[in-house]
Amino acid sequence: MSTIRFITTDVFTNARFGGNQLAVIPHATGIPEELLLPIAREFNYSETTFVYPAEQPGTTRRVRIFTPGGEVPFAGHPTIGTAIVLAAMGEIPTNDGEAKIVLGENVGPVPVLIRGVHAGGGWAQLSAAKMPEIGPPVPSRATLARMLGLTTEDVMATSERPQAVSCGLPFLIVPLTSVKALSKSRVNVERWEETLANAWASMIWVYAADAAGGEHHYRARMFAPGISVPEDPATGSAGVTFAGYLAARSAMRDGTLTWTIDQGFEMGRPSRLEIEADKVEGTAVALRVGGHAVLVSEGTMAI
Repeated sequence: MSTIRFITTDVFTNARFGGNQLAVIPHATGIPEELLLPIAREFNYSETTFVYPAEQPGTTRRVRIFTPGGEVPFAGHPTIGTAIVLAAMGEIPTNDGEAKIVLGENVGPVPVLIRGVHAGGGWAQLSAAKMPEIGPPVPSRATLARMLGLTTEDVMATSERPQAVSCGLPFLIVPLTSVKALSKSRVNVERWEETLANAWASMIWVYAADAAGGEHHYRARMFAPGISVPEDPATGSAGVTFAGYLAARSAMRDGTLTWTIDQGFEMGRPSRLEIEADKVEGTAVALRVGGHAVLVSEGTMAI
């Protein structure tokens, strides 16, 4: 019998037992392919990452990301959390607590900036490997509202309207009229299966402006029944995609836009995502999402 080492971390929070849980296997070389998904299911977190030596020039490590439902090409909180774990372990050298690395993921090379690293965690920010891709037309407001247990009037119909967008992982972005509607939203799985199970974007990101947090602050939730994640407490891949969605609707033509997002509050795992978009002549040219992570536990698993 052999064992593997793991470290768990809570991502997009600076307090343990908040944010989004992540299991990191920092040395995955030698683990049989057929055990990767069972190991991820054993942790049963939204994601588990398996770290390998770099395979492509210019990358720091190779990272594979698994949900309990299977492998995904890209995800935000696993990228942020894995980078912070490796730096906190001393596997990535930092200069005054800062490092710039590139993680090789199935979506392609993902640049990550790491800051404020210490034994218990740190802060990191990833840059999207792909600019937003707009998907096919989405279901009507009424259909989406029924699927979410809401009324049609709860779903916005302005320039902020439902849209399928991807920066490596497709999301159906659904704007709601209030935080109250956001808190009430629930996915009816039977209606989801009828409406989105085979759609280009089957994962749902619902959001609402939250003036209590400032002019550029939002509350959000993410539902992904298709990958065995009924609700995710903090979704960096959706956050960076949301930055592209918001940037496309901003009148600013040149400069950097910044927003903050609170997620996971309905689950009792409060999270804070910081997102940014750089625009040049009206077009988004760079998208970023960042946040803190704290190390929670480490141990070995018998495989």
